[in-house]
Amino acid sequence: MATSSVSKGCFVFKPNFKKRKISVPIEDYFSKGKNASEDSKLRFETYQLIWQQMKSETERLQEELNKNLFDSLIEFLQTSHSGLWKNSEDWSSEIKLREIPTAALILGVNVTDHDLTLRSLTEVLQNNVTPYVVSLQAKDCPDMKHFLQKLVSQLMDCKVDVQSKEKESVQVIQKNVHYSMDSLSAWYMSVTQKTDPKMPRKKRTFSSQWHSPPVVLILKDMESFTTKVLQDFIIISSQHLHEFPLILIFGIATSPVVIHRLLPHAVSSLLCIELFQSLSCKEHLTTVLDKLLLTTQFPFKLSEKVLQILTNIFLYHDFSIQNFIKGLQLSLLEHFYSQPLSVLCCNLPEAKRRTHFLSANQCENIRRLPSFRRYVEKQSSQKQVALLTSDKSLKEETQSLLENLHVYHTNYFLVLRCLHQFTSFLPKYPLGRQIRELYCMCLEKNIWDSEEYASVLQLLRLLAKDELMAMLQNCFKVFQSSSAKELGNTAKKIEEFLAQFQSLDETKEEEDTSQSQSKGLQKTDLYHLQKSLLEMKELRSTSKRQTKFEVLREQVVSFVDSLVREYLLPPDTQPLHETLYFSSAHTLRQHLNAAPRIALHTALNNPYYYLKNEALRSEEGCIPNVAPDICIAYKLHLECSRLINLVDWSEAFATVVTAAEKMDANSVTSEERNEVIHARFIRAVSELELLGFIKPTKQKTDHVARLTWGGC
Repeated sequence: MATSSVSKGCFVFKPNFKKRKISVPIEDYFSKGKNASEDSKLRFETYQLIWQQMKSETERLQEELNKNLFDSLIEFLQTSHSGLWKNSEDWSSEIKLREIPTAALILGVNVTDHDLTLRSLTEVLQNNVTPYVVSLQAKDCPDMKHFLQKLVSQLMDCKVDVQSKEKESVQVIQKNVHYSMDSLSAWYMSVTQKTDPKMPRKKRTFSSQWHSPPVVLILKDMESFTTKVLQDFIIISSQHLHEFPLILIFGIATSPVVIHRLLPHAVSSLLCIELFQSLSCKEHLTTVLDKLLLTTQFPFKLSEKVLQILTNIFLYHDFSIQNFIKGLQLSLLEHFYSQPLSVLCCNLPEAKRRTHFLSANQCENIRRLPSFRRYVEKQSSQKQVALLTSDKSLKEETQSLLENLHVYHTNYFLVLRCLHQFTSFLPKYPLGRQIRELYCMCLEKNIWDSEEYASVLQLLRLLAKDELMAMLQNCFKVFQSSSAKELGNTAKKIEEFLAQFQSLDETKEEEDTSQSQSKGLQKTDLYHLQKSLLEMKELRSTSKRQTKFEVLREQVVSFVDSLVREYLLPPDTQPLHETLYFSSAHTLRQHLNAAPRIALHTALNNPYYYLKNEALRSEEGCIPNVAPDICIAYKLHLECSRLINLVDWSEAFATVVTAAEKMDANSVTSEERNEVIHARFIRAVSELELLGFIKPTKQKTDHVARLTWGGC
């Protein structure tokens, strides 16, 4: 029987719809925030402008600080590479040909900054030394196979101007699965060497080869590499060094001793190691603060508490400059988001222009500022009425106050640097060794009221002539760079002090004193001689005569003290300082200082805080029956003692949960419902155990022990 079958099919090809991410513009957060105002967009644009300027300045600083290090590394690589191709029959040269040039780069413990430094180093080397620069991490190279695989794959991606035939050879090697130093050397010879095709390979000598660019291999975190992988690679590479000119750069975070800990003498002897030390992270921080905060170039400033938080995180946590700059960016963003008057945080001409367009609400915000209210209280009654009632007079006064604030900062930073020149070389550093320490003390209070400042003045009165002149010369250089009229007179005053010190002639003083003594001892009569000696003794004991140098030194100390008292007033004494200074230290601490224990307790005890579901809102001490299971179990366990009975805990959990599921009681049987509730309870208890709140105990099998908040 003949049969025929007909198959019909319907094939549906669904288009691959990609979920479009709804991206909310960042400026919308400013307009929808709790402190939103009519100029929210302008505040956001000002924030972006200032941050871009700060970011470009930090990048320029990074290049300048790393310039000496990178220049010395480039010189080392060039000399090492030229040494590889020298045709010498000297025994020492032959030994050195088998040594791999190695640069041990000590980067410090600030590991988070290493990527940026090594990325900049890679760009510099590719532009000046060789296009073949490879960076490897320990996590990508667990064994020799993966090590060579990563090395080859990154070398293939290097941008080199090669011929089409050489590109074909690259593709052939990329298809080859087996990675070895022989294949890598063959690829390197085919890509870089230009030799005579008629000459047999065995007769080719180093003198006939073209000086090819070396291959630079950067090991980012050398301490994390496996010892066996490093040993095998170094031994194999030393045998192919004449075909594959390799130069190693070790990125070390701790100490160069780690090289000898990881590599035995037989392997480390194959390396020609030279040490390079990067700039200290503390010096880097001082430079960043000097260029970003201790200047009038950027109007944004930090209060004492905020600056202390950022420096403490830097000094006691990670030593990371990048994290410090991110904290500075967060402070800048929070200032422009939370302070409506931050619209005036810009350069002085632009701030004066914006005051003309201030709205009535913004004028009221200015009147509410504590610093402005203190300023108004000191004015005459007629002016007080004008400032509190007339927006026009308020805007005019705001312009003059902003100009005074700008002049205050100009004088403040100059006198601060001058005081630092005097205090940074004193014994035990009473006001700190770094200028940031002195800056924090000046931001906090009147520095002349502190005991440290009094000890500084006492130490300055004991300085020698050479030391005092050196400090005055440094201060003269600081003030000479300023264009302020008052501080210009200060520079002239310091110059006069220097001229007086140079004109001092101690020999004349000694002659004068000897002549006075000889005049007092002219009479030879015993009675008159005793009388004159007693008078001279009383004169020395009551009032000791000061030398010209001591008088001049006292004048210098008094002059410096007068500068400090006049110009180093705390910023909170200046009207409208709130427009420029970010002082919300609590907000910054919440964002930067992680407190997982508090966050976890808040999430479990009050889930509404994070979920923002109105059904979860409840009074303190109550357990909402619609809360997540782990939240219900957590709040019940807080009511228990050190040991928790699982049976009682389960019954209490079921009581709370069923209060929310009464409407579903007819849908399933009571037994099935109890099984589901029991399973949910077991899962909640397991999650609490995973988080570390409870643990099983051997004292009672049906009990668990609390581990937090009063538990043991």
